[in-house]
Amino acid sequence: MAAVRYPVARNADEALSKPLGRAARESEARDLAGVAVEFVSEAAGSAYVDREAALDAFAGRVDDERPGRAPVAPEDRFCQLRETVERRRGRTPVRGQARPTFAEGRRWPPPAPPPPTAWRLSVSYWRVVDPGRRAGLAQARRARRSPQAGDLDRETVKALADQPLLPVRPQQPLDVGLFEVRPPEAPHILMPDE
Repeated sequence: MAAVRYPVARNADEALSKPLGRAARESEARDLAGVAVEFVSEAAGSAYVDREAALDAFAGRVDDERPGRAPVAPEDRFCQLRETVERRRGRTPVRGQARPTFAEGRRWPPPAPPPPTAWRLSVSYWRVVDPGRRAGLAQARRARRSPQAGDLDRETVKALADQPLLPVRPQQPLDVGLFEVRPPEAPHILMPDE
């Protein structure tokens, strides 16, 4: 079976329209891009109310099991249709604030209808990592408190969110609280003391 050849690009829209190339493995993608890459899946394109409309819009990109439709080649299966939840407008009730109604033989009101959904195209691809952007970034907790925090562009904020958290200082040993004691016969155990 042929391996899926994922596009190498900077974002999902570029992966669909004009990728740098296609690669099945990370090493191939890194060679094409010339810099580090990471494997991601992102939504692209507009949302559709029903699956049939999305299948018609993305014909040739996703498998369509309807009769008379040609399947996508195995190496081109980097797109999928996913059903996503659309955000509701209005306020959602906070847990514990609902009041019983005692109406029509029911104690609680009927459950809310399920949230509206939409169908989106999800593109899996090798995203090119900009080495200069991540190298000079401070920790997110320091960057958001700095006076220049309002001047950060969208890509910098996304890069801050993607980088791993680093400790501010080494972790200190655990403190023994006021009502805890270590028994002399087992000093590795911490017991509550009343």
